[in-house]
Amino acid sequence: MGAIIFVGMYGGIKLDEYLGIKKFPIFTIVLSLLSVFGAIYFVIKDFLKKK
Repeated sequence: MGAIIFVGMYGGIKLDEYLGIKKFPIFTIVLSLLSVFGAIYFVIKDFLKKK
């Protein structure tokens, strides 16, 4: 779960740096939120499969 969130945040930070976005880091925010929701989805999916 932590690895998914880390990859999303790291990708967002690097994408914002590459595009020169410094005032409002939109890709960092969007990819962080998407990775959190993705990690929660995989945890819930795995939990329901084991029942």
